[in-house]
Amino acid sequence: MSDQNFTTSFTVDQSPEQVFAAINDVRAWWEGDTTGDTDRLGGEFTYRYQDMHTSTQQITQFVPGQKIVWHVVDASLNFVQDKTEWTSTDIVFDITARGDQTEVRFTHVGLVNSVECFNDCSGAWTYYITNSLQAFIKSSQPVPA
Repeated sequence: MSDQNFTTSFTVDQSPEQVFAAINDVRAWWEGDTTGDTDRLGGEFTYRYQDMHTSTQQITQFVPGQKIVWHVVDASLNFVQDKTEWTSTDIVFDITARGDQTEVRFTHVGLVNSVECFNDCSGAWTYYITNSLQAFIKSSQPVPA
C-alpha cells in the first residue's frame, strides 16, 4: 500500500471549463502566499505557508477543461526530516464530464504512504481540495483564509 499516490475526488454541477478556471485561480482557494503565474502552460509559481512550507511549481500540462499538472521543481517542508519530500513530485488535476456534472480527480504523484509528510500533507490536501476548492468552484467566491 505504501506505493499508492494520494488521490481524492469530488463531483460538482459546474462545467469542465468552469472547474478548469477555478483550479487555475490558486489564490482563491489555497491558503497561503502564492506568487507567479498559475494559469498558463510553462507558468511557474511559488507557494508559501507560514514558515512551514515553501514550494515552486511549474505547469507542465494545461489542457483546458481536462487536465492540469504542476511539477514541483523545489520544495522545503519544515515539519519533516527530509524537507525536500515534495521536490520532483507532480500535482495532477483530472477534469472529466460525467453527464450534467464534472468530476475533479486530484492526485499528488509521489505523495505516498512511505514518506514522512504523508499524514499531514494528505490531510491538508483533503481539506484544500474537497472543501476549499470545491466550495470555490460551487460559489465562484474566494474561500476566506
